Amino acid sequence: MRKLTLAALFATAALSLPAAAQAQDADTYGTTATDAPTAPDGSNAFGFVPYFGVMGGYERFDNERNAAGIPQARNTNGSVRNNYELAGGIVEGVVGANVPLGPVFVGAEGSVAKGFTGNIDWEYGAAGRAGFRAGDSGLFYGKVGYKWINFDHFSSTTPNAVTNHDYHGWEYGIGFEAGPKDIGLGGLTNRAGLRLRGEVSTFQDFHSIRPMLGIITHF
Repeated sequence: MRKLTLAALFATAALSLPAAAQAQDADTYGTTATDAPTAPDGSNAFGFVPYFGVMGGYERFDNERNAAGIPQARNTNGSVRNNYELAGGIVEGVVGANVPLGPVFVGAEGSVAKGFTGNIDWEYGAAGRAGFRAGDSGLFYGKVGYKWINFDHFSSTTPNAVTNHDYHGWEYGIGFEAGPKDIGLGGLTNRAGLRLRGEVSTFQDFHSIRPMLGIITHF
């Protein structure tokens, strides 16, 4: 009987060691040992991560002929007005989802931006993203999408025949995201919390420059 009791105790101890290790892994990573993360940012290697965020920035369009048909401002003699550019400050809301694939990811997002200074009234966009995961929760990515732009007004020297304020075309960009630990604020939120995003994009064939900075919340 004593031998059976000792055997049961040893079996219980043997079974509890992996359970303790698994609990430790779950405490460290927010998951179990069997599905412990393998991606470089410390989160699950595969999954579906929705997010939303708010960004602010500035967009400046050049005064050149472009495929979208945005009109050029001209001098009174009809020549192109070289010292004028359509531009304005904008605030933007974004919503999307990432699909982690080990050390890389793919995703898609939609955006709505409102101009608060200058010529831009509204912007709407949809884009796909792909890039690399790095650090505790960092991302480096490229994006390709399509954007619709509504201008509030043009230069007084824009030809009077121009009555359309809505234009659309392709958009290209690059950017990064950094979590709290990556920017020295480890412990402020968890890995699925806030991230700082910086991005630079351009409209059509480099006919604009659009730097943006904001906060993204993953959940």
